[in-house]
Amino acid sequence: MTRTTLESATRTVTIGFDEPFCVIGERINPTGRKKLAAELELGDFTTVERDALEQVICGATVLDVNSGAVFTNKMAEDPRYADNNFVEPPLMKALIERIQAITDVPLCIDSSVPGALEAGLQACQGRPLLNSVTGEEERLERVLPLVKKYNVPVVAISNDDTGISQDPDVRFEVARKIVQRAADFGIPAHDIVVDPLVMPIGAMATAGRQVFSLVRRLRDELGVNTTCGASNISFGLPNRHGINAAFLPMAIGAGMTSAIMNPVRSQEMEAIRAANLLMNNDSNGGEWIRLAKVLEAMAEGATFSEASAAAAAASSGRRGGRRGRG
Repeated sequence: MTRTTLESATRTVTIGFDEPFCVIGERINPTGRKKLAAELELGDFTTVERDALEQVICGATVLDVNSGAVFTNKMAEDPRYADNNFVEPPLMKALIERIQAITDVPLCIDSSVPGALEAGLQACQGRPLLNSVTGEEERLERVLPLVKKYNVPVVAISNDDTGISQDPDVRFEVARKIVQRAADFGIPAHDIVVDPLVMPIGAMATAGRQVFSLVRRLRDELGVNTTCGASNISFGLPNRHGINAAFLPMAIGAGMTSAIMNPVRSQEMEAIRAANLLMNNDSNGGEWIRLAKVLEAMAEGATFSEASAAAAAASSGRRGGRRGRG
């Protein structure tokens, strides 16, 4: 059975078909968040630290760390700040150091800049997930050597030099190509987590059925774990949380093993915990029972994060164990 192992200095998270669904918290990302980008430009990590802790409290077992910030004011003063290759490596290092100082969950290093990926790998304790490689030739040649050098798993996104295909068979073949090229570098399939690219259901009526079919093929034919940007499915539609909450258990049933998402959304986390229970990936129903206590506290006026924190503090168990990089 395929298992992808992620580690922090003190905790291990396993992504696998017979493991609880891995929630990768998406919120540490300045893209589209002007307030966060402005704080980072000033060297202020207050929101980053708050978002890291809140996501873990609400159920994230891995945190995605994206360094794609635009420093508008610094750019006006120094043209080097217009270059992501200049901005992102030191920012990624700073982000990871701040997050590791306050939480012990494994991290997902997220950037389109190879220099930022390597800066993150150098700063990261344990065995992070690298996000990401695509089927584009230049990207394969720049990222796969890093994956091999640091012995880490990588997210493989199913697009190549021709772009993102609407044909799921083409996206499957791109995934196969990445797995094969990774093997040429000595990277095993269990260290490849494929993102088959979820299309918006509002733009493509078959998007849901497409991704469920793709996930099954990726599991059965390539034997790889999978992930996605979960909210893509509902882009542009009303009541997005309702759609996402339906999509996630259906994707889990098809074999998807992780998602990059916002764990603060209680409706979606409830759906994931129910799916874990129904898939027999929640030992003795412990997480579902803990969620019931969270919902009870919310009915009495607590926020989801407050109730989750109280439930976590009351719990004597703890996920994972101590493990160093292999």
